[in-house]
Amino acid sequence: MPPSVTLVETECDIPTMLYPAEQSYIAAAVEKRRAEFTTVRYCAGRALRELGLERPVMVPGRHGEPAWPDGVVGSMTHCQGYRAAAVALVRDAAAVGIDAEPNAPLPRDVLAMVASSHEAEHVRAMCEKCPDVAFDRLLFSIKESIYKAWFPAKRTWLGFHDAEVEIDAEGVFRVRLLIPEAHRGRIQGAWRVRDGILRSALVLRARSSWSRKAAGRAAEPEGWEGVE
Repeated sequence: MPPSVTLVETECDIPTMLYPAEQSYIAAAVEKRRAEFTTVRYCAGRALRELGLERPVMVPGRHGEPAWPDGVVGSMTHCQGYRAAAVALVRDAAAVGIDAEPNAPLPRDVLAMVASSHEAEHVRAMCEKCPDVAFDRLLFSIKESIYKAWFPAKRTWLGFHDAEVEIDAEGVFRVRLLIPEAHRGRIQGAWRVRDGILRSALVLRARSSWSRKAAGRAAEPEGWEGVE
């Protein structure tokens, strides 16, 4: 990640203490769900301590979003065999979005739900070029990362078809948001695949128009820092 972002990740579940409200929220869930819920909050707590902060109660909001301390932006993700949290101070980043998915094709017919015809054609071409990467699943992951960065900053819905993504084989992707609220410039992020896990990440610079600091200023060209 960029130096401005603290990332904590693990490939195994780690027991940690939950707040009573979190325990109540997850009490009825199956063991697998309780384990991932707990471990990803362990990751968040460790990342926040790197910033000198304590982890707050992190009961998911109405739209599934985590609650971060004032002055912090962050994102969490989990899939089979991987959990992670990334955080940054708002003086350093306007938004953070991370996602992880298994490096396996999407279920049949799901690609049409998340991709435009242009994106679907691009994904098929990339699969032919790099058959060891499930680019359809990677596209899904990237759009999840975009939403995780967008929603806490803007508090508005962003659908799968509200962003058009182009992926290259070198670990970079570019995004064009298609909704009126979004800046017309292109956004850039990064992806990696390791140990059977696809990872995607976006970190929007603090000077961007998504930042509270930019409110009231003329719009500036936006760009993303990506995973290094």
